[in-house]
Amino acid sequence: MLTGNAAAAWGARLADVDYVPAFPITPQTEIIETIARWIHSGEIPARMVMMDSEHSMLTAAGTAAATGVRVFTATSSQGLVYGFEMLYVIAGLRLPLVLVNVSRALAHPITLEPDHNDVLSARDTGFLQFHAETSQEVLDSILMAYRLVESEQILLPAIVNLDGFYLSFTREAVELPSPDEIKSFLPAFEPSYPVLSGSESVALGSSVLDPSLYTYFKHQMHRGSENALLLYPKIAAEFAERFGRKYDLIEEFMMDDADYVVVMTNSFASMGKAEVKRLRQQGKRVGLARLRVIRPFPHDEIQRVLRGRKGVAVIDQNISVGKGGILFSEIASALYSLADRPPALLSFIGGLGGRRFRAGEFAGMLARLENPPESPAELARPHLLFTGEECRDVGRFFSIASERETAEG
Repeated sequence: MLTGNAAAAWGARLADVDYVPAFPITPQTEIIETIARWIHSGEIPARMVMMDSEHSMLTAAGTAAATGVRVFTATSSQGLVYGFEMLYVIAGLRLPLVLVNVSRALAHPITLEPDHNDVLSARDTGFLQFHAETSQEVLDSILMAYRLVESEQILLPAIVNLDGFYLSFTREAVELPSPDEIKSFLPAFEPSYPVLSGSESVALGSSVLDPSLYTYFKHQMHRGSENALLLYPKIAAEFAERFGRKYDLIEEFMMDDADYVVVMTNSFASMGKAEVKRLRQQGKRVGLARLRVIRPFPHDEIQRVLRGRKGVAVIDQNISVGKGGILFSEIASALYSLADRPPALLSFIGGLGGRRFRAGEFAGMLARLENPPESPAELARPHLLFTGEECRDVGRFFSIASERETAEG
């Protein structure tokens, strides 16, 4: 029985990582504490260095990867955005490493509960993104991520994302492969790029003043990310053959005869599956599609899974302020060219700050899909999952604040 954080630590251990630069932040700290304990006891030969910030941590991670060692690190929320500059640098230098992000909503207001604005803010950096639902998937995703990013056709870093508190501290049954089994799937890292040896003067990441060269290198990053869509199914098939667990780009749940589909990601998809089962028992032909790989974005798979459906509800556990749901916009762009795209594609914002789904909300979303608004503007408008009771609670908070302000005035 492992927490999501412990599963992440085991993923790094089984990957036989060499170097772990670290800086603690809730709810990621357990990952670093676990690896530090193993290093101290001599159970793993890796080196860990505690840095003075997440920016320094990511700088050290990229520098170490440039020397040809296998690098692992982890962060969360404010830590991810604090080191944001280095995400672009690491990806731009084409340095393969794995970063675990334990999602937590960004300030302000301040909260410890999860949503996905932290990890999705990094979607344009060049990092591949894998989003896990279970502790087992956290471990397996780390192993698969190393196999993928270290490929000569890709050479980009990856983020493996798990939800803070809901998964990071939830204990679940996890099957640990033996180190020998892992070595046959993920051999020791042999970098396919020139590495920094320290014995000679080498310029890495020099300035490019010619915009044509900049354009060329950025497009090469994009092509490398696209290559991941071609290579990932092969790696996933090999992983399934060796370990009996198959991870597609998109997980399909009760989708065979579904007229209506709910699209979700991460651990809240477990709640979504329970609601889909309940609706199925009521005779509703509804299914769930869970996005597992978000960068590179699986356009072709989105089209395959959603074409011909009567309606699709995209639940975004994020909000792009001034626009709406991030994943809704991306799914809409993937479906735009289809002649048989779903006539109803609706956006729902849910789970912000770790808010759990309320009774009846999935039935309500399905009812909206069955009777969609006719106005194109209304179709595209994001719908916030928020109950009347919650609205009244907020009103009471405002009343208390107003009464106190009046009394103090």
